[in-house]
Amino acid sequence: MDVRQMREIPIADFLNAMGIQPQKQKGGILWYNAPYRTERTPSFKVDTNKNVWFDFGIGKGGDIFDLAGEFIGSGDFLLRAAFIAKSGTCPLPILEQPQRSEKKEPAFEDIWVRPLQDAKLLGYLKKRGILADTAIPNCEEVRYRVRGKRYYAIGFRNDAGGLELRNRFFKGCIPPKDISLKHNGSDVCAVFEGFMDYLSAIQLGIIVSDWLVLNSVSNVEKAVKALQGYERIECFLDNDEAGRRTFQRLYECFGEKVIDRSSLYADYKDLNDYLLSQRQV
Repeated sequence: MDVRQMREIPIADFLNAMGIQPQKQKGGILWYNAPYRTERTPSFKVDTNKNVWFDFGIGKGGDIFDLAGEFIGSGDFLLRAAFIAKSGTCPLPILEQPQRSEKKEPAFEDIWVRPLQDAKLLGYLKKRGILADTAIPNCEEVRYRVRGKRYYAIGFRNDAGGLELRNRFFKGCIPPKDISLKHNGSDVCAVFEGFMDYLSAIQLGIIVSDWLVLNSVSNVEKAVKALQGYERIECFLDNDEAGRRTFQRLYECFGEKVIDRSSLYADYKDLNDYLLSQRQV
C-alpha cells in the first residue's frame, strides 16, 4: 500500500476502528468530539466527500496522516503510518520489511509504569468527576517516549497486557488492544465501553457485580466469548449508534439476559456525562 492509497482510507473508517463515533451528521459532514482532547461540544469535523478533517478547537486539520500525527504527537511519517496500520483500517506490509540499515523506532518506547500519583492527571480525573480514591486502585501512571519526546498518561490495563491511555490531550492505547474483565464471583456482569464509564459507575456506586470494559466497540466479539456463563449482563453503553449496535450484538447472542441500563442516563451521551451532571446539582 503506497502513500496515495493510505491517504484514500476514509477518515471516518479510521476513527471507527478505534471506537470513535460521530455525534451528529449533516449530509457528508460528520461531527465528533475531538478524539485526542477533552470537549463536551463537538468541534471536530470530517468531510467524507473530500476525506479531510478540521478541528475548530485548535484550528488545525488535514488528511489521515495529519490526524495520526495529532494522536501520537509526532511529525514522523513512519510513526504516523504505523499508527494508522495498528488501528486496523489497513495492512501495512511495507513498514514490516527491513529498512536497509536504518533502525525503525517504535511508536511507544521507554515505557514505565508506577502507581497513579501525578497531580495533573488526578486533577484531570477530578474534572471528569472521578476522585482519587476511585482512580488510584484501578489505574496506573504511564510514562513513555514517542520520537524522543516524553509523555505521561493515566493507564488502564487490558487482559492482553496492553494499556489504555488517557490524559487531557490524548486518548489511545499501548498495544495489544483487548477487553478488560474482572471476575468477582458474581453471576452478573456490567459492561462498559471505556474505562472512564467504568470509573464513573464506581463513583456513582452502581457496580455490585463482575465487570467488563470493551476499550473499543470493535472488541464486542471478544466480549461475547468472555460473557458466556453469566446469568445477567447489564450494559452501560453510550447513547449513540455505536452503543446501540453493540447492545444489539450482545442481545443477539444472549437474548433477555442482556439488560440495557442506558435509560439511567438517557439525556446524556454516556455515564461520565451523567456523573458530571449529578455533581453540578
